[in-house]
Amino acid sequence: MPSLARLALAGLCLAIVAGCSSTSGKVDPTAGWSAERLYSQARSDMGSGNWSDARKNLEALEARYPFGIYAQQSLIDQAYVNWKDEEPEQAKAAIDRFLQQYPNHPGSDYMLYLKGMITFTPPSAILSNITRQDPSERDPKGLRESYEAFNELIKRYPDSRYTPDARKRVAWLVNTIAENEVHIAQYYYERGAYVAAVNRAQTVVTDFQGAPIVEKALYVMMLSYQKLDMPNLADDAKRVLDKNFPNSKYYKQGLNEPKSAWNPINWL
Repeated sequence: MPSLARLALAGLCLAIVAGCSSTSGKVDPTAGWSAERLYSQARSDMGSGNWSDARKNLEALEARYPFGIYAQQSLIDQAYVNWKDEEPEQAKAAIDRFLQQYPNHPGSDYMLYLKGMITFTPPSAILSNITRQDPSERDPKGLRESYEAFNELIKRYPDSRYTPDARKRVAWLVNTIAENEVHIAQYYYERGAYVAAVNRAQTVVTDFQGAPIVEKALYVMMLSYQKLDMPNLADDAKRVLDKNFPNSKYYKQGLNEPKSAWNPINWL
């Protein structure tokens, strides 16, 4: 009997502890809310710049009501909220999920535009206003992702209201990506990797015809072939350089560009 009493007492204590732990948890204030109410609150949070609460309400909306117009709009707004809150990876995940689930949605053009914007103006771009770093000197991965998203928008939705702005950004991105390739070519040249320098410079000449930086790419090719003791190829590069850029500035100034305080990221 004493053993049974002790077991009963132990069980009662466990029940009391379990009850206390369950009542001490946080109560979800949105429990039982309709999809319309969740979305209305999320929009209110967005309007006041409360990105954290907006994200929670939008995620709750998507989880509780995965079908219907509010679920679709919640993904669009999640992408925007995460972009504004400097969470680019979460924003891209929301966009990719949306485009996969709703490929023919009327808002697909906006989502592609937003995807381009996410990597076009990453959080690190804020620092370039202070450091005056040339955007082409940064990691080109984000630039290429931005280019691909804008280019897809232009091809799929040529009449979209976002397309004219996307075209301007693509033009800038093409020049910037080409400049990045030339930065790498120069890096290889200055370290004696002349074959690698030629390959990078050749990519710019063939893939980015019309970009101003092609002038420097041809100059790098000429110098690299000279170092490789390939006079015929060096002469070919010089001939193309002189034909397209008479009296090239690089003959006088060399490879190092004068630093400028102007930064195109400020006006795009």
